[in-house]
Amino acid sequence: MAAQTATADRWESVLDSVVVYASGALCRRRARGTVPADGRVRLTGLPRVADAGSLRASVLSGGARVTAARLEPEAEVRSRSDLPELRRRVERARDAAEALRQRAARQEARIAEISAVRAVPPPLQADEPHRRTPADAWLQLADFVDERLADLHGRAAGLAEELRLAEHELVLAEDALARASSAVAVGPVTLGSSAVVTLEGAAEGAEVELEVEYGVPGAVWVPTYRLTYRQGEGSGTLLLRAQLAQRTGEDWSGVRIGLSTADLQRRTDLPQLRSLRIGRRQAAPAASGWREPPAGLGDLFTGYDAAGRPPQPRVSRGRPAGGGRPGRSARPAAAPDVTLAGGLTGAETALPFAAPPPPPPPSPAAAPQGFPMPAPAVQAYGTAPQSPGAMPPGAMPPPAPVASARGMRARAGGGARSAPAAAFDVAPEPVAPPVPPGPSQAQLDYAGLVLDGPDRPAHRRGLLFPGAVHDPAATESRNLAESVAGLALPAHAVRPRVSAGSFDQRYDAAARADVPSDGTWHTVTVGEVPVSLRTEYVCVPAVEEAVYGTLVLTNATASALLAGPVEVTVDGDFLLTAALPTLAAGGARRVGLGQAEAVRVARRTEMRESTAGMLNNTTVLDHRIHVELANRLPHPVTVEVRERVPVSADQDVRIEERGTWSAPDRPSDAYPPSTRRWRVELPADGTAELDGGYEIRIPAGKAVVGGNRRS
Repeated sequence: MAAQTATADRWESVLDSVVVYASGALCRRRARGTVPADGRVRLTGLPRVADAGSLRASVLSGGARVTAARLEPEAEVRSRSDLPELRRRVERARDAAEALRQRAARQEARIAEISAVRAVPPPLQADEPHRRTPADAWLQLADFVDERLADLHGRAAGLAEELRLAEHELVLAEDALARASSAVAVGPVTLGSSAVVTLEGAAEGAEVELEVEYGVPGAVWVPTYRLTYRQGEGSGTLLLRAQLAQRTGEDWSGVRIGLSTADLQRRTDLPQLRSLRIGRRQAAPAASGWREPPAGLGDLFTGYDAAGRPPQPRVSRGRPAGGGRPGRSARPAAAPDVTLAGGLTGAETALPFAAPPPPPPPSPAAAPQGFPMPAPAVQAYGTAPQSPGAMPPGAMPPPAPVASARGMRARAGGGARSAPAAAFDVAPEPVAPPVPPGPSQAQLDYAGLVLDGPDRPAHRRGLLFPGAVHDPAATESRNLAESVAGLALPAHAVRPRVSAGSFDQRYDAAARADVPSDGTWHTVTVGEVPVSLRTEYVCVPAVEEAVYGTLVLTNATASALLAGPVEVTVDGDFLLTAALPTLAAGGARRVGLGQAEAVRVARRTEMRESTAGMLNNTTVLDHRIHVELANRLPHPVTVEVRERVPVSADQDVRIEERGTWSAPDRPSDAYPPSTRRWRVELPADGTAELDGGYEIRIPAGKAVVGGNRRS
């Protein structure tokens, strides 16, 4: 019956939606089932990297309400036969490569053994006559060694080739395993998490639908675009897409995707401005999370102290009777478990302490005694740090005397004043008011508190303290998830947090999508964005005699378009991939399309130097500019020709312009104050000529830096 109840309390959850932020994601899972008698249900399927502090639960239908929700890790040991095919492929390739290495090592040993075979003549006795060397036997032995070595070297070469192929297969298998989805457990232990939710207000057996929300690291995104338009039209279609990469430990299959530029870990609490009061000092209100300890808590361990501590086991030099390793002491006896009314167990060995024990509160009247809080660390100006044993815990140290400037000058002058007289120059600094004690975030996490047992110090006995459990598997999973932030970005891609600026944007995909947890980029279509555009051609012949095509995009939507790569398709043909700048709502930006070969430009300059004035005391530098344009396209185009004129802050230098060009209305990085522009409408197969120039008038005794004759 208990097994059936435990099975009924486990609800399978389905991932419904995901909102990917600048770093990390917020996932929502849904589950449906009947409410058990105790109202506690367990929603399975959550990843191991889920953030316990972000867990939220709500009831979608059923008339119940959620009173508690916490995250619990889960682990399941699997047999070797249950491992996925990728893991078994790697193990088979590793075993095959190791077997070939051993065979190759044995072959090398045989080669070395045969190579060491030599003919050894027998030793000659003193009275033995000279014998002839058996040359035939020596030659036969040499032929045998050569034949045997040739055979062994041939086998060794074959084994080396087999070993190379086996190692290559092992590398391929390991690479496929590394690129596989992290949602597929490839190890002998399956790691995950479950959300334990407590429901109230619903009858036993009622149908309830729940939704849990939790944050996970290891998810990033960047925007990409695809622009489609036709020549001569004033509008186009901008397809917004997103490149997503995630390694959260769960595959996003058929989920609703949302994209946000906000920071998932950004604080959202509002600042509090406390009132200033004049009058008698009032006690600070008690912080939330404090509760008075039960009466007689100190007498709870009287019998334990009277019985004495249990004897510690001796350290055994040999192998202990329990089968432990030699030279290690046996584990000390665990403290008896103490269960609170809320269900917390006080075994001292259950959870290690994350920090050294804090000292007791300053005084019974200073603050409630529900949780032992450290004494407020308040140090007055000019006060030297006190050692822990210098005064009782919680007592405020008196402010150290600080000598005034006059007293210091008196001491520096040779001690003209006596010591008692110098004491009147002491001006103690005001002592800062003590900080009201309060629980930390770790102490407000009631599910992570551990009850100290009787072996702890007297000021910690029977009280709750934050506990921490070191989970290497969870740490490894989180490090693997956070490695996605180091992925190389696609060409022209910009992080959304960088391009969004001071305002956050939210985009929702039009259809559900699939994003596996493999840590690589995947494309998700968000939707179409209507934009108005016009094609313009820009040339700066003073720098380069080439005309470049540009698209002036105007964002007519209510949301901004972030910077990113845009694939431009003109008349159904792919043109190029350009960089789209951040386009605010209602804003217009220019996107370069590359050099336009069908539009030509040529520039000629002429400079004449002369003198003017009654005494010829002014040098006139007359610069003339002639620009020719030619359009070889079958449709009219608009060309913007940019030139520049010199700018001087010297009162003796005058610059006079002539031409039909115009200055920019508002100087910017693209249009410096010295920029001059022509806007020319060229018909199909048409030409145009532009003339402009300027005169520089300087005193006859001066010259332009770099020479007067410059274009």
